[in-house]
Amino acid sequence: MLIEFSVKNFLSFKDRTTFTMKASSDKSLKDNVALIDKEKLLKVTAIYGANASGKTNIFKILALVGDMISRSNFNAPNIMLPITPFKFNDKSRVSPSEFDIKFMVDGIKYEYGFVADSKKIYEEYLTYYPSGRPANIFKRMNVNDYKFSRAEEKKLNEIKVKNTSNKFFVATATTWNYEKTQPAYDFLTEKLRVILSYDQVENYSFNKYYDDEDKKIENFALSFLQKADLNIKGYKVTKEKITEDFRVGVPESFRPLFPLDAPLYRVNTKHIIDGKEYELDISEESLGTQVVFSVIPVLKDVLDNGKILIIDEFDKSLHPYIVNYIVEIINDPDINKNNSQLIFNTHDTNLLDLEILRRDQIWFTEKDNHSEASVIYPLDNFAVRKNENVEKGYLLGRYGAIPFLEK
Repeated sequence: MLIEFSVKNFLSFKDRTTFTMKASSDKSLKDNVALIDKEKLLKVTAIYGANASGKTNIFKILALVGDMISRSNFNAPNIMLPITPFKFNDKSRVSPSEFDIKFMVDGIKYEYGFVADSKKIYEEYLTYYPSGRPANIFKRMNVNDYKFSRAEEKKLNEIKVKNTSNKFFVATATTWNYEKTQPAYDFLTEKLRVILSYDQVENYSFNKYYDDEDKKIENFALSFLQKADLNIKGYKVTKEKITEDFRVGVPESFRPLFPLDAPLYRVNTKHIIDGKEYELDISEESLGTQVVFSVIPVLKDVLDNGKILIIDEFDKSLHPYIVNYIVEIINDPDINKNNSQLIFNTHDTNLLDLEILRRDQIWFTEKDNHSEASVIYPLDNFAVRKNENVEKGYLLGRYGAIPFLEK
């Protein structure tokens, strides 16, 4: 599970900013909290804020960290890292960015972080708590200086010579079969499931539907679709290969997106009207239905494997009832048995209800009008009564994080 992460000097975040999934002392909605080895962690958090306030940048940070680490071993010495500092300040624009993340794997706490710019990784560290106390796995300083425990020094000294200034040591060590970095590497590259656009999961989901021999996804999907009241009684997924005949009908500028022999999925949904069965191509369904259909296999994977699902614009094309239903699933300990987590941003104020989310599960982003720097903070920072109408308070600007329109 994710505990918290911090960032400094990246995109719109100039100063060190921390987002946490640690639960406060709030006693309400106990099912919304998981207890992992004395750590009380939230299962869901929602982030609100005006457009361009930094909501999406929070998710880009987590997506970038996982992506950079997973690709690290393929970096040639001259490959630039995709790190963008805060540009509206003369000092920050030429300074490296800083990232720190804390998480739990199999009941053990890990802390990982690095300092880097587009050219080099200047610092990097990995610490874990195998018996409740911190133990250093590795510490990297001044780009290529390393500190290891005496017991592991010989093994890791052999690995460090294989690393370069633009490669992450956590990835290099894992590639060379160093067992102590494996859990952290797996968490950072596999457990963080970031969706910046629903389009990016469509092919993944269609493939999951197609390969569903044991019908587990189908059973989950049909139950979900029924509860979402979408009137879909079944579906059929077939797979073909993209041919030149298909590409002829695609505008030339888009043809690189459809390489020859790549899989092409055909999806038909089944509806029963007055006892008679009808089929629709998935493209004929509403955009909201298409989004729900694409998200279902992702949600099942997250629940089955204890992953962290991070969604930008969660409510895009989704009815508030469906958004609320997914939040309920993640908060429900009888369904979410592997302590999966959901982090999302949204403009749907229906969830600003203290009977759905606790005060520590609601966060806000705001951008300073003078410096253009983003900050993120929880509703817990305010003296909010348990019976307070949070939705109304937010729309009135009581907690900040809303646009102020000139009249």
